[in-house]
Amino acid sequence: MHRFEAYLEKNLPTVDSFHPHYNKALATMLLAGGKRFRPMLLLSVVEAYEPLLFEASLAPALSLEFLHTYSLIHDDLPAMDNAPLRRGFETLHITYDEATAILVGDALNTEAFYHLAKASLRDDIKIKLVELLARDGGTYGMVLGQSIDLHFENQPLSVEQIKTLHINKTAKLIATSLMMGTVIVGLEKRKQDEIYQFGIDLGLLFQIQDDIIDETQSDEEAGKTTGNDVDKNSFVNLMGLEKSIEEAETLAENLNQRFNAFDDVLQNGLRDIIEKYLYRHR
Repeated sequence: MHRFEAYLEKNLPTVDSFHPHYNKALATMLLAGGKRFRPMLLLSVVEAYEPLLFEASLAPALSLEFLHTYSLIHDDLPAMDNAPLRRGFETLHITYDEATAILVGDALNTEAFYHLAKASLRDDIKIKLVELLARDGGTYGMVLGQSIDLHFENQPLSVEQIKTLHINKTAKLIATSLMMGTVIVGLEKRKQDEIYQFGIDLGLLFQIQDDIIDETQSDEEAGKTTGNDVDKNSFVNLMGLEKSIEEAETLAENLNQRFNAFDDVLQNGLRDIIEKYLYRHR
């Protein structure tokens, strides 16, 4: 983790400009912390199979953190979740203004692909990484999920529809984080697909856990605005807290079984991060 944090701080977007707070606004949410879950998934896969590619993989890992952070900034906007707190700090539209928050999100979105393009990897690998991140972080994934989420506020969906919503909004970017690692190290397609599907279900679990945290923790404990999902299609709103915890437990047990069937190299690489997040609903 410390190597990634050092790389992030060294590669914060900075511009020579007379704008009074542009650079600070770009850096604020990146430096505010966070789990770094997505970049850690990518780097853990790479370090497990091809540790000599770790340094070259820091740029793609950073691109994931940039894109994810842009999505949080936009999620918190008044037109979306209207949240005043993120990662324990004021959201950008509170600290500055709504226009600044929108533009910082736009900048971090494009900055993600700038770092992918500059990565010290083969061109064919970089092109594939761009494809995966654009697909699951954009039209066919995260943006679709957010659109469904916002459109159907106050309109209860079925369990399957909610799963579709959150597979797109949350799970696909988590799955792609793993998949990008498998592409960098050159795993065979069958194994890439298996790990991607594992990531989809891991991302779905991650969302159920977030819904549970939203219901059970304070703003200070969670480091973000909680109790803000009253009008949304969350698992807790549809199924209730007890059933949501049961769903999380069942999915976690299934993922644990699948994880234990992975080869020893992958298990060793991912064990710390999986053990940390698999049962965080408890």
